[in-house]
Amino acid sequence: MGASIKKIDIYLPETVLSNDMLSQEFEDLNSEKVEKRTGIRERHVSAENETALDLAERAARNVFEHEDPVSVDFIILCTQSPEYYLPTGACILQDRLGLRNNIGALDISLGCSGFIYGLALAKSLIAANTARRVLLVTSDVMTKHVHPKDRANRTIFGDGASATIIDKSDSEGILHFSLGTDGRGYRNLIVPNGGLRHRYDPDAPDIDDGFGGIRSENHLYMNGPEIFNFTIDAVPKVVADVLEKNKMTMDDLDYVIFHQANKYIVDYLRKKIGIPKEKFYINLLQTGNTVSATIPIGLKYVLEQGIVRSGDVVLVSGFGVGYSWGATVLRI
Repeated sequence: MGASIKKIDIYLPETVLSNDMLSQEFEDLNSEKVEKRTGIRERHVSAENETALDLAERAARNVFEHEDPVSVDFIILCTQSPEYYLPTGACILQDRLGLRNNIGALDISLGCSGFIYGLALAKSLIAANTARRVLLVTSDVMTKHVHPKDRANRTIFGDGASATIIDKSDSEGILHFSLGTDGRGYRNLIVPNGGLRHRYDPDAPDIDDGFGGIRSENHLYMNGPEIFNFTIDAVPKVVADVLEKNKMTMDDLDYVIFHQANKYIVDYLRKKIGIPKEKFYINLLQTGNTVSATIPIGLKYVLEQGIVRSGDVVLVSGFGVGYSWGATVLRI
């Protein structure tokens, strides 16, 4: 017995913010250069009163148009934009969706590696006979963490959610994992204020990054060069490790989907690892970096487009805030 992905669906907010619209806010921002560098032309942005839990509910309802909600035994909600400190968002989601109350529900606070970790947890729950069907939801509204005058991060991040059904199955559709953590890098991608260590400060002064961007300690800070260095070191290693654990080589893979950080980083990794272009997914054009939702968005796209078909072998890898990273191999 094993675990397999049965269905994936997504939800993207209605409001779209294009590079051209951003160029009207930032005089020296060239929309074509942004697209060339990041691979992003536009991104979806949550409404003022629209939360990550709202997006999560919409994504789950989309997946339940095709799957029976009554059969769900466990909910995993991955977000770093929680509705409350407590209670657990997954509990509220259970009620909103009208699911049975004799099921488990928990939140995990992870960013760009969240989908991979969620799959690992779902597989473990199924292997332990704790659940037969798991609903894994990833949802973030990262744009709410970005300062309105933070030119760089506003070009990168978008909001979105995914909902994935993972079922107990006769064959193994989710193979072995490789996971990693290095908390020494936590300061390089962080919202400093708002938690219990440093409370939200309504009078926090604006900080000029020296490159035309503004933020405060209440907003997202990303040390781009350090994140890049971490990524190009960790991802090739985790790919090699997960292939070894699954007794595979790159030739055994039909396709590879990485977290869609930005076009430059993802394509740099492809070349460094030696992944053939025709086997590799890059598509941030209309969504931007949606954090934990980028991999399931990619999976849904390649399945709908027939790029990946039943029986194909797909390596997926997520990496980012924490530092946290992981990879696994899926048999579709």
